[in-house]
Amino acid sequence: MIELYRDPVYDGATDPRVVIDADGLWWMFYTQRRASLEDSGPGVSWIHGSRIGVATSADGVEWTYDGTLEPAASGLVLESGPPPAEVDRTHWAPEVVWDGARWRMYLTEIDGIPDRWPGFVREIVEYVSDDLRHWSRRGALALSSDRVIDAAVARTPDGLWRLWYKDEAADSVTMVASSADLGEWSLDGVAVGGRPHEGPTVFELGGFWWMIVDEWRGMGVYRSDDGIGWVRQGGEDAVILADLPGGGHGNHGAHVRDGDELWFYFFGTAHDAPVHAATGEQRRAAVYRLGLDVDAGNLVVEDWKPGR
Repeated sequence: MIELYRDPVYDGATDPRVVIDADGLWWMFYTQRRASLEDSGPGVSWIHGSRIGVATSADGVEWTYDGTLEPAASGLVLESGPPPAEVDRTHWAPEVVWDGARWRMYLTEIDGIPDRWPGFVREIVEYVSDDLRHWSRRGALALSSDRVIDAAVARTPDGLWRLWYKDEAADSVTMVASSADLGEWSLDGVAVGGRPHEGPTVFELGGFWWMIVDEWRGMGVYRSDDGIGWVRQGGEDAVILADLPGGGHGNHGAHVRDGDELWFYFFGTAHDAPVHAATGEQRRAAVYRLGLDVDAGNLVVEDWKPGR
């Protein structure tokens, strides 16, 4: 499998979300993990302290790094080059959607740079933009707890917008909220339970609605007729992208529609990357993509080759 993109600053491009603007330019927003830092701090500090990296492409294959979304008085602004060496916030997992009039981003934000997983407030914060470069902050959403991450947003057939997200305070399952206007949200409970997971993405394809989640061993797939009730594809242990060429498995990704094609961008272990000298961890990550299609009522992954 071919690496499409490596972050040139920290070599830790994760959680990619790709959109295509009205001019046909492809934009990738991703978590810029500080994977290459040898002195990032104790524990999981290197996974925190991240900015949102931005890359653009004419075709969705060849990508150019454009910089990071940096805090500004009004919200966030795309600044070229690397982020500041010293940061005091963590930004994760951008979800970017077009609402029919403007762009909206639902971003996971954490104060500080935690060195361990539990005990730190995580919020999903909404931003709006007209150009994908300047983002005005609307504020944090009132959801099911203060340990929420990884938003996915789509408008379902009943006309309501829905926001799916991971709630770490609810055994790390996918919760859902609904809204008629993207202003007021109603909490609708658990969308997908079962084993812990994260990083949902939701889309329509082949007459069904689909949700893909990251189970840290491959991706779980769920199908729905209406975007509300979900049934797992295969048994409890069935996953896709569980064994990638070169090692590892697929992690936290999202879809983008280009005409009749639907692509799934995700991250995995970077090929031929050095391990972290102090810990021996393979921290570095690359972005990949594969096509998605529906065959006999099942979501299937199609191979991809350059030129296709």
